[in-house]
Amino acid sequence: MTAHADPGSDATEHLVEVFKALANPVRLQVLGWLREPDRHFPPERAIADQNEVGVCVSHLQEKLGLAQSTVSAYMALLQRAGLVRSTRVGKWTHYRRDEQRIAQLVDLLGRAI
Repeated sequence: MTAHADPGSDATEHLVEVFKALANPVRLQVLGWLREPDRHFPPERAIADQNEVGVCVSHLQEKLGLAQSTVSAYMALLQRAGLVRSTRVGKWTHYRRDEQRIAQLVDLLGRAI
């Protein structure tokens, strides 16, 4: 008898990756801040539109009070999970929520459990 892969296993693995990304309270807080970037980060300090391009990683680092490498690692994990998108502006990386992917994940979660 041969084993067949569960067609939903890829979706399940992706949900596990998302849950791992959200399991850290700092990453969860950052996602909350990115929902309303102008409320949490001074727009006058931004070098690009925070709602369209995202929040500069240096502003995230400053607000969090963490090392740049830690913030970058956190944001990379959120990006791999499909929760944020990054955009380069000059030498700076900006992050914003990926609302479309977040909505898809919520739908997937509703169907998976």
